[in-house]
Amino acid sequence: MDANPTTENRALGNGLPESVSSLRLKLNRKAVQEPKFRFYAWYDRIYRADVLAAAWERVRANKGAAGVDGVTIAQVQAEGVEALLGRLHAELRTHGYRPQAVRRVYIEKPDGRLRPLGIPTVADRVVQMAALLILEPVFEADFEDCSYGFRPGRNAHQALLEIRGHVQAGYQAVYDADLKSYFDSIPHQRLMACLRMRITDRSVLKLIRLWLQAPVVEPGRGEGEQASGKRASQGTPQGGVISPLACQAVSALVRPALSPRRGAGVLGESKAGALCQ
Repeated sequence: MDANPTTENRALGNGLPESVSSLRLKLNRKAVQEPKFRFYAWYDRIYRADVLAAAWERVRANKGAAGVDGVTIAQVQAEGVEALLGRLHAELRTHGYRPQAVRRVYIEKPDGRLRPLGIPTVADRVVQMAALLILEPVFEADFEDCSYGFRPGRNAHQALLEIRGHVQAGYQAVYDADLKSYFDSIPHQRLMACLRMRITDRSVLKLIRLWLQAPVVEPGRGEGEQASGKRASQGTPQGGVISPLACQAVSALVRPALSPRRGAGVLGESKAGALCQ
């Protein structure tokens, strides 16, 4: 580990076992030192026992509802976490893992519209979290310092403070961009192309593609009506553990327009802003 870790490095290791924290810091250091390096042997790290255990702890702490199988976090704990992690380890190691469908739920926005969420099963959330623990430190090295959405150790309040500082520095013209239905409309082909800029491990890319293509089960509309499911052709479920990182990777495409040479930029989860003098 670094003798004098930065705030970003501390965020990458917060709340994790020493072995997982050290692995993440090493991956981040490699990615920072070699911006063009493409990681080719990643898959076995995702199913490491310590990584899966750390992933489970984060999923448990996040709570969340059951997926299409109806299995809750409490049920997993009652039946034995070790059994679940052992099964996932074996399935991933032998390339037999297949994600289940995603359960669609809707929550009402303040304006009355409905926001669709996709809820993977608890088991699938654990595997996605394990992948996130390995992928996140690498892509963190590529994200601009002005990016705040869904990043470790960063939040919307910090973005507001940066905007306030830019305004006080004389940047008065504000350009605001909102990416409509961002999670639901990301083209899979473009997303995978963005990920391949850092990943060449085919097993990892296949794993991500399986999550993207998992069927989404819509709730029944009336009494006695069966839920229906269809395979997604674009987008990544808002509610999936890996989805925010995937969206961040694609949002990198807008960064040249927010270059400091043109002003000061601030990026959120699905929004971008530029402040100019």
